[in-house]
Formats: sequence, C-alpha cells, structure tokens
Amino acid sequence: MICALGSAVCFGTASVLQAVAARAAAEPGAGAGVDPALLLRALRQWRYVAGLALDGLGFVLQIIALRSLPIYAVGAALAASLAVTAVVAARLLRVRLSATEWTAVGVVCAGLGMLGLASGGEGHLPGSDALRWSMLGIALGILLIGTMAGRLPERARALVLGLGAGCGFGVVEVAVRLIDDVSPAALLTNPAVYALLVGGGSAFLLLTSALQRGSVTTATAGMVLGETIGPALVGVIWLGDRTREGLGWLAVTGFAVAVAGALALARFGEAPAEDAAGDAPAVSPR
Repeated sequence: MICALGSAVCFGTASVLQAVAARAAAEPGAGAGVDPALLLRALRQWRYVAGLALDGLGFVLQIIALRSLPIYAVGAALAASLAVTAVVAARLLRVRLSATEWTAVGVVCAGLGMLGLASGGEGHLPGSDALRWSMLGIALGILLIGTMAGRLPERARALVLGLGAGCGFGVVEVAVRLIDDVSPAALLTNPAVYALLVGGGSAFLLLTSALQRGSVTTATAGMVLGETIGPALVGVIWLGDRTREGLGWLAVTGFAVAVAGALALARFGEAPAEDAAGDAPAVSPR
C-alpha cells in the first residue's frame, strides 16, 4: 500500500508539471483531435520531461503494488493522485482550494484508509489467454477511438479523451497482473505485454491532448472512472481479487468513497487555476 500511495504522489506531482508544459506546447489554430506532434513539442519542455521521470518512478511503484494488492485497491490509490495534484497546485501554482475541495482531499484519504484495512492479497488466478487478447484488443480500440475524438463536440470530446486515457491506464493495471513469466521468449509471445505498451502509450497520448483541449474537468472525471471501475471488476471476476474475511462491505465503501472524492476534486481543474493566475493552465492527473 505504501508503494501504491507513493505512486499516487509521483503521478499527482507530475500532473502539475505536465499540465504547464502541455499548454505551453500548444500551437494556435491546432486541430481538436489527438495530435502526436503536441507530444513531441511537449517533450521539449523541461517540466514535461521532469513529469515523465516522476511518471516512470510512479509506474515502477505501481507494478510493485499490483503484484501484492488487489487491482481495486491500487486503482483507488492511483485515483487519489488527484488529491496530490490539488495540494501541489495549491502550493506551486498558488491555486486556492475551497473548503469543499479540502474536504474532498480528506474524503479520498478516508476512503484509502478503509481500503487499506479491508484489502486482502492479490488474486492468484492466472487469467486466460482470452483475457490477454481482450486487453490487447481494448488497447488498440482506445487508440482508434482517440483518433476519431476530434469530430465530436467539445464537451463530448473531452470526456472521450479522458475516458480513453483512463481505460488505457486500466489496461496497464490488468496487463501487469497477466505477465507472470518474464523470460524473453515468454514476453515476446504474451499479448498482455503488447497490451501494456499500446495501452500505456495511447493513454499518455490521449491525456496530453485532453490537457490541452476542451474541459479538463470533464476529461479528468472520465479518466478517474476509466482507470478504476473496469479494472477493479476484472480483478474481482477473472483474477480472484478478494477482501479480508468479513470486510467486503468496508472495501466497497472505501472504494466508492475514494473515487467519489477524486471525482469531486476533478472540478478544481479549470476555474481556480485561471483565477489564481491569469495564464496558469488547468491541471489534471498524470
């Protein structure tokens, strides 16, 4: 659980740095869809590179956590990166958080505390080959949907990009659990490895575009839902994730409370940042 929370701290801090870089890299008159060139321009910003370094460290901690905890616990902890983003933005970008938003930070922490008490060990079901191929298919579908998002109205576009990014991160969470043999031959023939690479790459691409276009609040809410609910269900139904004896109700309550708190914090992404500093960009997780 310490690794899961450490991952959330890394991702949440990286979000502020990457949001600044993504807005700075935007070009006037750029299209509304997914823009691979935007990612290349963002990579020229030191803040984005520093954010990527934190993302890398967070990813390592996430893998360690996923090898010991149920997916639902890790997913909720990663959603808590929104609370970290809010606190870091309040300090570095001088964003003022309302009493409601500070309460939401506390709600997230309370939900994670419940999950920490109720979570059992990771499930030990190996997962079927059908599930591995399904994850790869979903990862490819996420990339395809992202490229078509530019045709949608602004609000729907932001939701699709955010939800797609969240589903991509969710694919990564599940794929990590589907990789048992790390020998070179096994890795090359395991569809889950390719699902992890395509899902993670697609998620970063969609999220970079979501940070720069449309409603960051809407995109953030979609991402939180995409990276928590689906992967949690996969872990419980197909991978054998369970809670401690008699504490299933506490795990469900903690999961719902943590996700609800994260969704409440998604609202601070635009207006407060702009009020605090006229040219300060909105912030969003990861």
